[in-house]
Amino acid sequence: MEPLKEMFNRAFYQHFAGVFADADRNFNTAEFLEDVTVKLDELELNGRLRNTSVTLRKYLPDNFEKAVDILYKAAPALRRGYTALVLPDFIALYGKEHFDLSMEALKDFTSLGSSEFAIREFLKTDLDKTLKVMSYWAEHPDEHVRRLASEGARPRLPWSFKLEQIIKDPSLTTGILERLKADEAPYVRKSVANHLNDISKDNASYMLQLVKAWDTDNVHTRWIIKHASRTLIKKGDQDSLSLFDFEKDVKLSIDNFSISSHHVQLGEELQVNFEVKSLKDTPQKLVIDYAIHYVKASGEHSRKVFKLKEINLLPDQTVAVSKRQIFKDMTTRKHYAGKHIIEIIINGKDYGSKEFNLVTQQI
Repeated sequence: MEPLKEMFNRAFYQHFAGVFADADRNFNTAEFLEDVTVKLDELELNGRLRNTSVTLRKYLPDNFEKAVDILYKAAPALRRGYTALVLPDFIALYGKEHFDLSMEALKDFTSLGSSEFAIREFLKTDLDKTLKVMSYWAEHPDEHVRRLASEGARPRLPWSFKLEQIIKDPSLTTGILERLKADEAPYVRKSVANHLNDISKDNASYMLQLVKAWDTDNVHTRWIIKHASRTLIKKGDQDSLSLFDFEKDVKLSIDNFSISSHHVQLGEELQVNFEVKSLKDTPQKLVIDYAIHYVKASGEHSRKVFKLKEINLLPDQTVAVSKRQIFKDMTTRKHYAGKHIIEIIINGKDYGSKEFNLVTQQI
């Protein structure tokens, strides 16, 4: 599989330079191409993104307003997706002294890729002023802009720095979340849920108090709350379990727990089987998860919890559960050889584990 950094390859830059040459007759295509690719092989994905923004600044007018005007002219012809983050990244780097123009540009460019990382630079510089703008965005007709209001202000946005002020005081973004709590767009709802899940990691009681006041009869709101509660539910938090009527006083047994092999080659699957047997004379609403304790480069273990299924276990009922887990390297996870552990979790409680050895080299 081609590395993600190859999104910014020489073919990309040929197209990119051509777009800007069309937008600005003074754009020096040859010099830009030579400059932007001189150390290309040394840079990873985010390094290539940032290098593109920094190099582009050298070939656009010194006047920021004129430079932004060229960005607008180029934008429609650029490829959408991650590489389009060059536009908001440019604004984040050079637009701090042009707040109103920068806010407008980030709003307009977010539909090409996303301005979620760029807006955080402004939140870091002037939190109150930027959040005020984002509160207006939460009512924008474009779902990409509404999502930006939530996603950009997440306390713990992956691939970005933490917003420590919001972690300390999560009420700062409550107005945004209130406006989006029943949004029609799944794209927006997922962001709101992730934002709330971020809050739950540092301020669980605040997050639960907030969502308990929301109308769970609304299907969109209910989905947001449930998805937002996933970390707390996996931990067995009683307040979050009660929100969705999951059984607090679980009484069951796990029988015939087995794994297909105790030695797994990288690229292979592990088959997991077990039975859940009721030991209670009333129905039990259960959320069944499993966790894998992955070996890290240091040799220590890192526990990752995965959702498996939800069931309503009736009295005397036994339910068979199976899962296939494949082990292969991805951009988000590299596997290391050694002893791994898989455990069964029901309503946040551990119900047994098995060990297996992962082999990462061909035998």
